[in-house]
Amino acid sequence: MSISKERMFEVIRRPLITEKATLISEHNQVAFEVAMSASKPEIRAAVEGIFKVKVTGVNTLIQKGKTKKFRGRPGKRDDVKKAVVTLADGDSIDVTTGV
Repeated sequence: MSISKERMFEVIRRPLITEKATLISEHNQVAFEVAMSASKPEIRAAVEGIFKVKVTGVNTLIQKGKTKKFRGRPGKRDDVKKAVVTLADGDSIDVTTGV
């Protein structure tokens, strides 16, 4: 699947740098926040196009936004779509540096 450079940067919002994301990096996986409209083939093409790596698998999940209080008034956080991308052996992405 080929997508435009602009769409690649719309699909991949930002890398997730959490404790769990650090643990999965030992298994050659990287976690990203992605657009809600992004499909698995689009995510695969975007990661391969931006970072020049070979992707072997893409798993996605949708994290529903929590209901929280802000200054005493109820509010809701936005829903977030996350992607866990498995890379081929020998490939790696350093998320601490820029693109």
